[in-house]
Amino acid sequence: MNPVPTNRSGRKLNVLLWVLQALLAMLFMFAGVMKFIIPVAEMTKQIALPGWFLHFIGGAEILGAIALILPGTLRIRTGLTPLAAAALVVIMIGATALNLKAGQRPAALITVVVGLILVFVAYNRRRMAPHAQLSQSTSL
Repeated sequence: MNPVPTNRSGRKLNVLLWVLQALLAMLFMFAGVMKFIIPVAEMTKQIALPGWFLHFIGGAEILGAIALILPGTLRIRTGLTPLAAAALVVIMIGATALNLKAGQRPAALITVVVGLILVFVAYNRRRMAPHAQLSQSTSL
């Protein structure tokens, strides 16, 4: 498959995916950094989880945000982008469960929507990802 689609609808989808990836990366970078800036005592008032686990989630969100953008920008290991989006879906499932347990239905709805957008990005980036690395290794 081509890294950049040549037909018009493929190009539009590529642009849409890049916009979504940029917005998701900003969201997860903000959320991840905030988990390191806000004191643990303050975070555990709102979320009944250990501080080390919140820092782990924050680190995963920061790495996920980077992996949504960097592979496609550098055109190196582009298969990491759908993998990062899928991993962030797992975080969103956990966030949705915690929001529902705390009785915060509007927040749970937001996490479900973000999770569905991540599924959309993961599916379409996986489908559009170039398989040049695979074909180069088999032709050598």
